[in-house]
This record gives sequence, structure tokens and C-alpha cells, in this order.
Amino acid sequence: MLTPAQRQAFADDGYLVLPGFNSPEEIAAVCERARALVDAFEPDARTGVFSTHDQAGRADAALIASADAVHCFFEEEAFGADGRLVVPKAQSINKIGHALHDRDPVFRRFSHGPRLAALAADLGLERPQVWQSQVIFKQPGIGGEVRWHQDATFFVTDPVSVTTFWFALEDAALDNGCLWVEPGGHRGARGVLRERFVRDGQRLRIERLDSTPWPDTGTAVPLPVPAGTLVLFHGLLPHYSAANRSPRSRLAYTLHVTDGRAAYAASNWLQRSGVGGLD
Repeated sequence: MLTPAQRQAFADDGYLVLPGFNSPEEIAAVCERARALVDAFEPDARTGVFSTHDQAGRADAALIASADAVHCFFEEEAFGADGRLVVPKAQSINKIGHALHDRDPVFRRFSHGPRLAALAADLGLERPQVWQSQVIFKQPGIGGEVRWHQDATFFVTDPVSVTTFWFALEDAALDNGCLWVEPGGHRGARGVLRERFVRDGQRLRIERLDSTPWPDTGTAVPLPVPAGTLVLFHGLLPHYSAANRSPRSRLAYTLHVTDGRAAYAASNWLQRSGVGGLD
């Protein structure tokens, strides 16, 4: 499916942007479904707040429980000092995860098919396994920053194999928190795994592995893309998104896919049985 030039660009840069991958009708269907899931969501004691600054210290049980289910997670800034929501519920959700591709029929259709399987094959994933899916809302005004990180931190395999499929469900721009990436940051001296997210029983923690500094917006490049775009990136590619202070949300959907030939770490936070492919 990919041209030789596209495959080489992915190998060199660690990411590839495919505009118009999904039709407006496909995008509308999953956006409608995501909003319906939020509308039906009733918070309870297991509901968590998602933060990339303090992942291991917040709602470990909720995150672990979501590995094979469909759970909503709040934005950090959705609550006031009194613990009450300061925005309507529809504007309070950070993300829905992490088994939409298996557990929800609308997202299952969106997450599978011959085109996605062909892309995986072109990227060298001979036995693609979809471990995680999530809708990321990046809510207007309160959408939280996602700090610099590598997705291989959360899906350690030997050798490194995780590849991210990032679908723009709404336009992503500089003012509403589009992705930033470090071209080529997945290889050479920069392409080292800096952290891993470890599960120890029912507790989760970040383990520092390497002191290589993260890039900044002076050396990285932004990826503003319209809705319908698919961005592919290597698991070691450093990437980031700023907080959304605009009046527009930045809805996206992601799949994290590994190669079944690689050993999946028993210490990874997400553990599931019967992990399926993309076709």
C-alpha cells in the first residue's frame, strides 16, 4: 500500500502522514459513537483522572481495569477546588480506553480491515497485534498537555516493535494541541528508550532507563493535520502535544500495534489474552 518513498520516509523520520485516509462518513460515525459513550458514562469510585505528569500516582486500579474494557478518564482541569466538575460532562473527558477496538462494534469496524493490515505489513509488522485503542478528546480550554514521551515506554517488546496508528477525527492545529515530533529521533544516539511504564502487582510506576534529554519545540516539528488524516509513528519516536487553550476540541483515535514475533514484556502495564490483529 505504501510506496517505496513512503517506506523510506518512515524509516528515516520515524513517522508518516497520510492525508485523507478515512472518509468524512467514517470519521462522523466514530465521533458520534465516542460522544454517545460519554453521554452514557456514569462516574463511579473507579473513575480516574488521566495525567501524563503523574501517571503512576493516579487511579492505578482504574487504568488496569480498562485494559480489556471501555472506560472514560477525566481531564485534570475538569474539577474545581471543591471536587466538582467545572465544565459539563461532555467537555470533561480526557480519553476513552483501552479496548474499543475489541469491545465496541463501531470502533471495531473502524480499527480493522485490509488497508490497515496492508499498512502494518509495509511497516514490517508481520504478525500485527493490537494491544490498545483510545479516543483522545483534547477538550477545548482544558485539554491537558501530553509531555514528551515514546510509546515504546508503555509497550515494551524485544526487539522494539510497537507502532502507533494516530487517526485525526477533528482538525489538529497549533492552537488546539496538534502533535509535535522529533524527525529521526527514533534512531541513532537519540533512538534510545528513556523510560518504561511498569506494572508491579496492582501498582504502576515510571522507571527511568536513560538520561538522553527530550527534544523541545525548537528542534521538533509540529504536525497540523485535517480530520481524516492517519499519522503513523515508530514506538521510539519522541512526540508531544501542548495543552489546548483554544475553543475547539482536537479529537483523535489511536491504535498501538506490536509484532507478535517480538516478546511482549510481562512487566508492561497492559496485559491481555487473545490479542487480535488488524484484518
